[in-house]
Amino acid sequence: MKFYDCSTAPSPRRVRIFLAEKGIEILTVEIDLAGGEQFSDAFLRLNPRGTVPVLVLEDGTAISEASAICRYIEAAYPEPRLMGRTPAEQGIVAMWDHYCEQEGFFAAAEALRNAARRLEGHALTGRDGYPQIPALVERGRTRVQRFLASLDERLAGSRYVAGEQFTIADITALVTVDFAARLRLPLPDASAAARRWYEEINARPSTTG
Repeated sequence: MKFYDCSTAPSPRRVRIFLAEKGIEILTVEIDLAGGEQFSDAFLRLNPRGTVPVLVLEDGTAISEASAICRYIEAAYPEPRLMGRTPAEQGIVAMWDHYCEQEGFFAAAEALRNAARRLEGHALTGRDGYPQIPALVERGRTRVQRFLASLDERLAGSRYVAGEQFTIADITALVTVDFAARLRLPLPDASAAARRWYEEINARPSTTG
């Protein structure tokens, strides 16, 4: 297999942590997003959307989108389980992972991509051009702040995001928290539960990459 990555982008980091938790090493190809390599003919043949990450299987099948890649890895390498064991656990993990992605990760992306000058004309990821909408910057930042507050509330009654076991939901939440910090939206000092969780997650070897 071959993993197409960008070390500075938050979305591929979700997959890197997932792979590290599984103890899997895969040949990695670094894609220069700043230089536009994701829009090269060679890369677009792998992923016509022009986004990372992409996992190419041994038979040449290409899987894009972080959550889809992680689902494949979980199915191909079941242990340790990061998406739940029972149907109920799997549903709960998927629910919280989706929540962290939708209300946290995508909100941070909304704030960043509608503000950064280098992304002018590319307010959404991918090869199609979309204009920035300044009003979405503040909306995105507000959504991130609400997500961080709800994360703290959730973790006040749960060791991990989806329950008592570390899962992909924790990976998505961690990457989102670090992404938000880049936008100068750190975890509030008063968020004791989220800060306890954050310190515990950051102590895992998988999260340092």
